[in-house]
Amino acid sequence: MKIMVGYLRQKNFFTKRRIEMKKSLMASLAFASVLLLSACGNSSTTKTTKETTKTEAVASASAQKYADPSTLKDSYDVVIVGSGGAGLSAAIQAKEAGKNPVILEKMATAGGNTTKSSAGMNASQTKFQEAEGIKDSNDKFYEESLKGGHGTNNPELLHYLVDNSASAIDWLDSMGITLSNLTTTGGMSEKRTHRPADGSAVGEYLVAGLLRNASEREIPVFVNAVVNKVNEKDGKVTGVNVSIDGQEKTIASNAVVLTTGGFGANMEMVTEYKPELNGFVTTNQKGSTGDGIVLAKEIGAATVDMGEIQIHPTVEQSTSTLISESVRGEGAILVNQDGKRFFNEMETRDKVSQAIIGLPEKYAYLILDNALTDRAKAVKFYEKRGLVKTADTVEGLAKEIGVPAENLKATLEAWNKAVADKKDSEFGRSTAMDHDLTTGPFHAIKIAPGIHHTMGGLKINTNAQVLKEDGSVINGLYAAGEVTGGVHGANRIGGNAVADIIIFGRQAGAQIPTTPLVARINTKSKNNS
Repeated sequence: MKIMVGYLRQKNFFTKRRIEMKKSLMASLAFASVLLLSACGNSSTTKTTKETTKTEAVASASAQKYADPSTLKDSYDVVIVGSGGAGLSAAIQAKEAGKNPVILEKMATAGGNTTKSSAGMNASQTKFQEAEGIKDSNDKFYEESLKGGHGTNNPELLHYLVDNSASAIDWLDSMGITLSNLTTTGGMSEKRTHRPADGSAVGEYLVAGLLRNASEREIPVFVNAVVNKVNEKDGKVTGVNVSIDGQEKTIASNAVVLTTGGFGANMEMVTEYKPELNGFVTTNQKGSTGDGIVLAKEIGAATVDMGEIQIHPTVEQSTSTLISESVRGEGAILVNQDGKRFFNEMETRDKVSQAIIGLPEKYAYLILDNALTDRAKAVKFYEKRGLVKTADTVEGLAKEIGVPAENLKATLEAWNKAVADKKDSEFGRSTAMDHDLTTGPFHAIKIAPGIHHTMGGLKINTNAQVLKEDGSVINGLYAAGEVTGGVHGANRIGGNAVADIIIFGRQAGAQIPTTPLVARINTKSKNNS
């Protein structure tokens, strides 16, 4: 009964949300019409739409043009719902396999939560590791991810992720998306987090590269396209219903791939499964509301690990800005209001978060020096947003953040000695100790935990097929990325989410059936007319 009540509450939430999005879409269209009349004379609506969407794409770290709603066809080989890293990877892989994919995105811009990814993509036994002399192994990557997930990860899914991580890095590189700069995240013993060559945040770079490749392959990406239903007949998925351009359309397809992300921005859903997170800020983009989970459950899909919701330890609270784990990976430390370290900064996210929550003040400061800002380019972004306190000296920084100067100075001296000795006798940190903190000016960022990743979601197999409660597959339905569960277990290792979306996105795109279902549907429609 409790499960049914929760499901109905979720369904009601999404019904209301779809209505709201339809209204918003209609308002946007009306506004666009006004612009058309006032600025374009007798120019076509198509031109205005293209100009508007181009601006939107630039704003989302992409210069790609979105498809005009009037060009949406009645059938495709595969409909991909969601345009983040998983959806774009699925579409590109499907196109490479000779299929005709389409991407439907409910938001006004493509990219989803992927645009907010910062640390990088985890992979083992890669050519970039080899070039730096890093002797990593798939077995080590697997064991450390399993440990990070408290041993609750689905072994088959995790093995698939690990064993296909290096080839995914190569696949991206072959498309001009090169992740050659290596760093470390919490719970990892090796530098296996791959990021852009300049050390910048991975998200916008990845989305821009994938969108560029989608455009080159003439894969249509429709925005403001709200999928309301996944259709099925005789036990097979046959396409979707979508609201776009003020109209309801039925799109036939051989398969549907759900890449809609998690539900970290849906506080009603978050607190349904984890009430103790009520009041936490979220790092998720507003479109991460769990739509794909509800759509799949309506046709019998099973879920797993729904109560496993990760909080990230380093989130700037006033703006909900996630401070990348790469900052700690490049040598930053955490101090409390007394100016003292209190925990191993490179432990897993759940443990670091709990250590911060356990402080009397329930917040902490990231401490870094100026040399670190050259290694972790994301810091420049935080500076532009006004999130970084800076002073020429350690004593000056202590005054800026209101901690005892003598304590902060002693903490940094002890830490720098630990780096020199390669031994953190105080808290047992053994990674990200390649650089000391001695180069002024010195910087601090005030942080506390925030809702970050939903590890639970749709149950899938290693072919990215969505499963029913009895373990059988829903024919023609696939899913990849944060909309799925099982890969990460009870806690996700930083850098594994990007690996997840690329690896399982590719897998979903490669699995599209060759059965001419669309052709059969079209034939039946003609015969009935």
